[in-house]
Amino acid sequence: MRIHRILPSVRTWLPALVICICAMASVQSFAKVPEQTPRFVMGMSTALSGPAADLGTNMQIGVEIAFQEANLNGGIQGEPISLIAYDDGYEPSQTIINMRRLIEQDNVLGIIGNVGTPTAIAAVPIASETRTPFIGAYSGADILRRSPPTRYVINYRASYAEETAAMVNALVKHAKIKPSEIAFFTQRDAYGDAGFIGGIQALKMHGVRKAKDIAHGRFERNTLSVEIGLAEIMLHQVPPKAIIMVGTYAPCAKFIQRAKAMDYDGLFLNVSFVGSVSLAKALGDDSNGVIITQVVPHPESDIPIAVQYREAMDRLDKSQHERSFGSLEGYIAARILLCALHSTHFTCGRESVIESFEALGKFEMGFTQPLELSDIDHQASHMVWPTMLRNGAVVSIEWSDLSEGNLHE
Repeated sequence: MRIHRILPSVRTWLPALVICICAMASVQSFAKVPEQTPRFVMGMSTALSGPAADLGTNMQIGVEIAFQEANLNGGIQGEPISLIAYDDGYEPSQTIINMRRLIEQDNVLGIIGNVGTPTAIAAVPIASETRTPFIGAYSGADILRRSPPTRYVINYRASYAEETAAMVNALVKHAKIKPSEIAFFTQRDAYGDAGFIGGIQALKMHGVRKAKDIAHGRFERNTLSVEIGLAEIMLHQVPPKAIIMVGTYAPCAKFIQRAKAMDYDGLFLNVSFVGSVSLAKALGDDSNGVIITQVVPHPESDIPIAVQYREAMDRLDKSQHERSFGSLEGYIAARILLCALHSTHFTCGRESVIESFEALGKFEMGFTQPLELSDIDHQASHMVWPTMLRNGAVVSIEWSDLSEGNLHE
């Protein structure tokens, strides 16, 4: 009896079900099939807003100029290479979102040109988990420079430890400043810590026993709250004759101006991440004599890679952006990537990108010496160039210029 009661109801809804299924199949058959993701699309999560926006914008410009140049010469295996860039505002939480989107939705071949240490700390685990190349980050932090190297992380630039060590050695050797008279003003995060630790390691080579013996002021990321850090340095038991700064341009500029207002006449030294042109503009008349280490040659120098960069900017940058150390670094990072993609070791896919980097060995890129990448060293360059701000411009110097009487010539 139950079966007889069910069967009539089946006869009523079964035809409707068949019609529905057929309709769905018809709709699917006419639906547009998504286009295949292009093979050579790179992703970028970088600071396009916030206190590090100039750095992120310049990195994007440099990478895109190099890609345009490559596309005019046939691209990669006859196909164009392009860039998808998302803004993370120099905030790690947004970097995580951007990384997932680029890798899982945009299906990029790799990530290039991240800006900042805190954002790199958020990005690297995702790159490793998804086996996605993480290339040319604008950061000198140790997390990107493990030994043995993290497989999916490829660096161009010298480390912050190498930058601050170069400063310390020059201050002691050429400026004749005692190690105990060197102070640090750093951002309170992994970026600031990386520069400070590298500097302390160099100071220990010159006889400093404990980090606590060195004046050290700090400030919070994405703020201009420099007053407490300034007071901690100025009130230290050993008055500093040089202050090494590890921060972004806005708080560093405010610190320098406040220190000069207190009649401090010692040296200020900044690592490359500060953004040289931005710092010069923010300081105005207070910029003279401020030292900045660079991990690329001066954009106006005669070194071949700088000449090639200028020619590409003049020919391809339609918005006519100002030449900068940041866009030159983006250009170099992209050129190194292109070198790997053009090699005979590259076939296709993310793993092949890493294999191609590691197979490069020593290679020419228009510097005074070859760059080098291998399976045991994922940092292409260890070079550091000193520069100084003079009359609002960034000029090249030699470390020997720190000798008394040569600073403002």
